[in-house]
Amino acid sequence: MEKITYSKSYLNRGAGILLPISALPSNYGIGTLGKESYKFVDFLTRIGSIYWQVLPIGPTSYGDSPYQSFSAFAGNPYFIDLDFLVEEQLLKKEEIDAYLWQVSEDKVDYGLIYKSRFKILKTAYLRSSHKNKKEYLDFCKDNRYWLEDYCLYMAVKTHFDNHEWLLWDDDIKNRKPEAIEKYQDLLQDEINFWAFVQYKFYEQWNKLKAYTNSKGIQIIGDIPLYVAMDSADVWAHHEQFELDERKNPINVAGVPPDLFSEYGQRWGNPLYRWDVMEKDDFTWWRERMKASAALYDVIRIDHFIGMVNYYSIPAENETAVNGCWKEGPGRKLTDIIMESIGEAKIIAEDLGVLTPNVIELIEETGFPGMKILEFGLDGPIDNPYLLHNFKTSNVVAYTGTHDNETLVGYLEKKNPDELEFICKYFNGKVETLPDTIIRALYASVADVIIVQMQDLLKLDNSARMNYPSTIGGNWQWRLMTSQYELINEKSLYELAYLYGRINT
Repeated sequence: MEKITYSKSYLNRGAGILLPISALPSNYGIGTLGKESYKFVDFLTRIGSIYWQVLPIGPTSYGDSPYQSFSAFAGNPYFIDLDFLVEEQLLKKEEIDAYLWQVSEDKVDYGLIYKSRFKILKTAYLRSSHKNKKEYLDFCKDNRYWLEDYCLYMAVKTHFDNHEWLLWDDDIKNRKPEAIEKYQDLLQDEINFWAFVQYKFYEQWNKLKAYTNSKGIQIIGDIPLYVAMDSADVWAHHEQFELDERKNPINVAGVPPDLFSEYGQRWGNPLYRWDVMEKDDFTWWRERMKASAALYDVIRIDHFIGMVNYYSIPAENETAVNGCWKEGPGRKLTDIIMESIGEAKIIAEDLGVLTPNVIELIEETGFPGMKILEFGLDGPIDNPYLLHNFKTSNVVAYTGTHDNETLVGYLEKKNPDELEFICKYFNGKVETLPDTIIRALYASVADVIIVQMQDLLKLDNSARMNYPSTIGGNWQWRLMTSQYELINEKSLYELAYLYGRINT
């Protein structure tokens, strides 16, 4: 196969906003694919943005992280809009209102939602006449690769009081054919419920995506490199992961100690058996990327460097201190990805240890990498994340991501000398630095710039989305409808126009 190369215009020059689906306003405790999502698209149009970046949209588990999902293919049931189900006469408004969905509208209470969401969706399922509709049958056929395994996995998980699949009875844990048949018969109605949930998620998502694209806006999706141990993917394809004979992980993913963490980060995801995946022509990856390309216009691959060099930590180790680096599939996998995604595009999250072979692969594929401006503001003057050191326009530049402090929160922690440097660099004053920095990002050579919604609103770290390596209190921030009034839409549109980021 010929080498894949791209010009500097791989992604259209433009601006975008990072706002997870979970952070959209709604009356039901968490953002949904409902009318507020359409209003946000209209907001993007008014400010001249042509990209909407979301976080992973899969079903979340313990810890509520979108990067630890029950499936690399399924959609999050929490995001199904209940008002749309009322319009379809699958629910009644008073049935929804009988539950307490939120204590405050600016934070997600996952515990409250978990207690009620599946009950109300079950009510909608029991009223639905979808089973013989062509659209539903086509959906099941088109998604057969993952849907049947996922629905059975969720049904069995429910049967075993939501325990991880390693704690199920041995026959179904090990996917014995007779056990698969047994639980398919025993849990048929529950299996059908989970299929209905995915049908409704995809139905609503596809309508929202069509509307977004009709406005000239592309959706940037985010997929983790690794999948959760407690997922339908590992259960259904366990031979493709580093598991022992009892299906326990042998080695797990993470990153080594660095300036930010003396013990590194032990993520706990099982590692791939790349040799086994290669023998079956990376079928799982082909299907995953094909499905992602149907959901998104642009796919950001989190921890992209792990495709080239990945950190392997013995599963019995509680920290990442004693791991080691191993070689990933590199070009073999990126070629498979390009064959699978059609017209979709890729962003390589290349933050971390950029070894020569990582740099070489990114240059060969032409995938744009990432620049985080907050990383550059710590200096020194030759810091590659400072705007004047961008060596190419083929990058996606951020004020910060979901893992970083908000821009205001970051600046609040700076001492006088550091603030003086930042003011000099941007030719600005302390009190107006957030606006000055965002303007400079718009003016940069980066083809794509992404600003967190929290940074547009000038919120402090109480609105931070995630503190890496911590559980609890993350992924909770939400936008309130009243906050749109705090944003100068005309000014943002003018920035997009002045610096050539308007959709043409």
